[in-house]
Amino acid sequence: MNAPESLPLRELTAELQAPGRMPWTVLCVDDEVNILSALKRTLRNAGYCVVTAGSGAQALAMLAEMPVDVVLSDMRMPVMDGAQLLERVHARWPQVVRILLTGQANQDATVAAINRGRIWRYLSKPWDEAELLATLREGIERLTLEREKQRLETLTQQQNTQLQTLNAELESRVTARSAELSEANRKLQRNHLKTIKVFSNLLELRGDRLAGHGRRVAETARDLARAMGLPEPECLQIFVAGLLHDIGLIGTLDKLLSKPTARFTAEEMTLYRGHAATGEHSLLALDDMQPMLPMIRGHHERWDGQGFPDRLAGSAIPLGACILTVADTFDDLQHGQIADSTLSAAEARTMMRLSRGTQFSPEVLDVFLQMTEPQAAPAPPPALPVPSAALEAGMVLAADLVSSRGVLMLTKGHRLTGSLIRRMREFEARDGGVLNILVVPPQHV
Repeated sequence: MNAPESLPLRELTAELQAPGRMPWTVLCVDDEVNILSALKRTLRNAGYCVVTAGSGAQALAMLAEMPVDVVLSDMRMPVMDGAQLLERVHARWPQVVRILLTGQANQDATVAAINRGRIWRYLSKPWDEAELLATLREGIERLTLEREKQRLETLTQQQNTQLQTLNAELESRVTARSAELSEANRKLQRNHLKTIKVFSNLLELRGDRLAGHGRRVAETARDLARAMGLPEPECLQIFVAGLLHDIGLIGTLDKLLSKPTARFTAEEMTLYRGHAATGEHSLLALDDMQPMLPMIRGHHERWDGQGFPDRLAGSAIPLGACILTVADTFDDLQHGQIADSTLSAAEARTMMRLSRGTQFSPEVLDVFLQMTEPQAAPAPPPALPVPSAALEAGMVLAADLVSSRGVLMLTKGHRLTGSLIRRMREFEARDGGVLNILVVPPQHV
């Protein structure tokens, strides 16, 4: 093994004694006192902290008690030679730099010692001071790199652990925040739908014939859309369009709303035919309503192209509008909005069947007729009249709640809350009347 390239002794000493440099500890091991003294003098002058041991056993004892950076050992010592000592040092303290001083001419013994003890360098006796200090410098540089590597590996492991913890916390926070946003979005949608229902009720204040019409059309249209297999978001859009499909009538004269369309004059029919387009125009500024506008505008179009306002025909009519046409007509026939006489559900179905392919989309009407085919159903639970003073949170309405003026306030199946009950009582106190409240008996809830 070649000796390291030597630097001038003054330069090595100045480098080791540089301000702020760590005082490295060197353990010198030799059974000759004069050798130890010479090593101690040289290394202390170079800035090292030097400790000495007169035997291998003493050196091992010192290593067990104090931190040492370099072991510089003579080869020839009684009981335990330098090769044996450095082999044990390597086994117990592998990070310590190990340097062997040998005066032997036998190269084979030196190589064997180097291999067994994983020795960093060996120096021949007598040594050259510059070569000795250069060897120590290189060994310490190697030791520094090893320690820095360990420090960085430990730091990386710690940072990875911290990153995993932060990722887990972040994921937990994102999940919680997503749940909060989802709930807020659902609440916003519920409030939005409630606002639309209240808005649609404004039209129903105009006349008895319109009371509950928007809600009934919306529910029928939604059920029909589901029966046709449409995605739930589209079913919801059709439901909203059903609530607002007659919103264009809100500015119509009362006399138009108080009689069926069969008795309209030509002038009145012209005014009436404008309500579909008016409804679309009144909602045009609302971004959320854009998907529903073609349905509202087209709910009086006919499959044969004889409807209004655009005389669309066949597949040119939006599907949502075709669905609303069926639901709207079914309700109109049963509530006298087309003629003075009212029809039963069965009679309305029979009459609508006659208009398959002319007024109504064949596909939509067929699904509607199949959906509304009378079926034996279990008897509904009996309705229990309850005064507002006896209402309790959790009760479910067995019938629509309508005010004395015929305004739909709450729909059948609505579950009452404490705040809602309080508002109902306040309404009775202001209105001066008594609400006819029917609830589902507790055993049927």
